[in-house]
Parts: sequence; structure tokens; C-alpha cells
Amino acid sequence: MLKKGTELELKIESLAYGARGVARVDDFVIFVDGGIPGQTVNAFLYKKRKGFGEARVVEVLKQSSDYVVPRCEHFDFCGGCRAQHLEYAEQVNQKRQQVENIFRRMAGIKDIKIDTVVPSDPYFHYRNKMEFTFSNRRWLLPDEPENVEKDFALGLHIPKRFDKILDINECHIQQTLGNGILNLVRAVAKENNLKPYDVRTHIGFLRHLVLRFGVNTNQVMVNFVTSYENTDFLQPIVDALLEKYPKITSIINNVNTRKGDTAHGEYEIILHGTPTIEEKMGELTFEVSANSFFQTNSIQGEKLYEIALEGADITKDDIVYDLYCGTGTITLYIAKYAKEVHGFEVIVSALEDAARNAVSNGIGNTFFHKANLDTFFTQTGLVKKLPKPDVVIVDPPRAGMHEKMARHLAKIGAKRIVYISCNPATQARDTRIILDRGYTLTKLAVVDMFPHTAHVETVAVFTKSSE
Repeated sequence: MLKKGTELELKIESLAYGARGVARVDDFVIFVDGGIPGQTVNAFLYKKRKGFGEARVVEVLKQSSDYVVPRCEHFDFCGGCRAQHLEYAEQVNQKRQQVENIFRRMAGIKDIKIDTVVPSDPYFHYRNKMEFTFSNRRWLLPDEPENVEKDFALGLHIPKRFDKILDINECHIQQTLGNGILNLVRAVAKENNLKPYDVRTHIGFLRHLVLRFGVNTNQVMVNFVTSYENTDFLQPIVDALLEKYPKITSIINNVNTRKGDTAHGEYEIILHGTPTIEEKMGELTFEVSANSFFQTNSIQGEKLYEIALEGADITKDDIVYDLYCGTGTITLYIAKYAKEVHGFEVIVSALEDAARNAVSNGIGNTFFHKANLDTFFTQTGLVKKLPKPDVVIVDPPRAGMHEKMARHLAKIGAKRIVYISCNPATQARDTRIILDRGYTLTKLAVVDMFPHTAHVETVAVFTKSSE
């Protein structure tokens, strides 16, 4: 009988979605924090539920043949790159297996087959955006002395702690230049006695440092999020940045006076350069503002769109709907292949970005609509004014589509549906609804947008079944 609080010897069989090792004692499944396939470990069982338990590695008794020494000095504490100690090819293999298992279990497709798997190249320094947090509550490492400075940190949240920040010296998944900017900002802020924001007392000035990079344009944006407006406080950091990195394109100050811990300000001030930077995907150039959404891995994002485009099989006579279009990157990417593309999005600022990018790229066959997609397609008066689509592309948030939208998707009557997802669990749930309403799953692809992390992107292609 397994008991919470005991140590067990476990053989790690695979990685679950979320990058935790999977072990079994008879039929009882245990998810092991830090475990990777091929390891035998002593693990502490800290939680037991009906049907599964959760444990953490105490000691590795036998190392996996796919183990690699983590490149990052922060690996043991950060929690962002949970699989960095697993050889990259095996990371991708495990993500493929995770998606297949999820679709078997949640969509009920027993013979599921992944048609395409696209690893990331490069698999370090691939992110074009990083968001760091300032804090006066620095996470103390086990070997630090008691009297060490602990009231200033610039880094990332410790897992499961909203109030503790791990000071980051070097992040290996952001652009290399970002590490230099990160450390210079910290040094100058401390020299000038600038106070980090306290999420408990809501006192302090510096809240977030957000870095954005045009990977294909070499443009750089530095965005300071502060709790109130005082550009004089920021000027020493701005001067130091421009002296050392004169090619920085844009320096922005977002002012967020609210208590909510978000890096989106109520308004922004341009401290240097332009209000946006540019990034290229394929033949297109996109303006990226401080708060706009853009695919976080530029190189893999283009590969993702190519897979979606191939699955959509668009002709010059086709009308295409792009649901949850955001800033219109997919809408504009596929526009030249279609007669018309209609993008639907609820966030007005994203639609404004989309329209602006359409104009700057000389694209005239895209149309953008403000729409809450939980209810939009039940509003027949609005829908009747639109041309009926031949192809529908959906790229919903992590929570997936609202059930009403998932059920209505088949009623739209498109020949093909291309479903892009950052969460295979919600995609598999929605897949079952789509299959039950007259569609066949004809392709499923895995694109690794975020190496070393638990996240994976998938593309599912559905074709309307013959009557």
C-alpha cells in the first residue's frame, strides 16, 4: 500500500504532457518532477490522489542514456526549461508520444498517427520575446549566507510562487543579446537605488523588463513596465543601454498603476526610437508593438504557417476564415493564395495591428472583424452578411474553443478546417466534437516551438466527409 510521505524506487518510463516523468507501481501512475525516461530514481511521494500520485526525485540511482548536463546554471530552480537535461532529439520524440496519447485518450482515435514532426533549429536562443520581473523578494539559493542581499531581483518567477523571483544571470532560450541587456539593466538600476515593485505591499517603481527581438531584422525593443510615470528615474538606464548597445531600435515605458501583475501598461511613453519594431516572416514584414502578440519563435512560426497553408490547400477562388486571428499574421501570410481572407478577433488593438500590417504589406484582400467567437456565429444577422468560407483556420488560446464555437464550426460548412493549437489536450477535446459532426481528421503535425519546455504546438487538418 503506497503512502504519502514515503520514498520509492521508480523506473521512469516516459514524459507526460507538462514534462514530468511517468512511473508505475503496478497500475498506479506516479508523475515524477525532474524525472526523464530511462532513469531509475529514489523519489519522495508528496501527493497521492485517486488513480495517481506525484513525487520528486531525491536521488538518481541509474542515469538515462539520454541525459545531458543542463546548460543553464538556473536549471534546478527556474522551472522554465524543465526538460533541458534530456537530449533534444528525445525531447521531440517524447512530445510526439504525448500528443498521440492525448488524442487516443481524449479524442478516442485509437490508431492516431502523427504525420509530420518539426524540431526546432536552433534549439537554444530561439525566443524573440522574454519577460522578466523586478522584485524586492529575491529567491535565496540553498548555499547563500544568511546576511546576503535579498531585496533586489530581476529574473523569473519560482514555480508556484507569485511573490518570489529568481535572479537570472543568463537565459539560454532568449536571444544572446538579451542577457547583456538584462545584466546591464540590473546593474544600473541598483546603482541608482531604483526600487523594485512589491507585489504584496504594492510599493515600488520597477515592475517588468520585456525584451523583443526582430530575429530576421536585427531590431531590438526594450520595454520597462513601471508602477507610475517617472522618466527621470529611467534615464540613467536608457543612457547606459544606448552607450553599450547603440543599435537598440526602441525603448518604451509602459505604465501600469494597477495591482494586477501584468506587463501590459495603461499607456506607454517612447523613451528612444520608434514605437514598434519590425519582424519578417516569409515575404511579409510585420510591425510589432510592445503589447502585441507575435509568434515567440520566428523561425518555427514560419514553418508552422507553411504546414497550415499546405493543409488548407487554398485556391485562388477560396474564401478563408481565420478565427482568433490576433494581429493577423496567419491571415496575411495566406492572403496571396486566396480570393478573400476574413480575420475574426475580439481584441481591438490586435485588429488595428492587423489592418496596419495589411496596408504596409500592400495586401488588399483581407478583412478584419471584431468578434467574440463564443457567441458571434449564433448572431445570424451578422453572419449572413459574410461570404461563406471554403476553408476555416482556427488558432484559439490555450483554453481551446468555447464549446458553442466548437459545435458551430461544422455548421459553417467549410470543405477543410485547419486547427492550430498550443494545447493538445483542448485540441483533442475539440477534435472529438468536430469528428462527431461530419469531418475526418486527415493530418496531424507536431511543431516544437519551445525546446526544453513542456509546451508543444500542433496542427490538425479536417476534411468534410462525403455525404
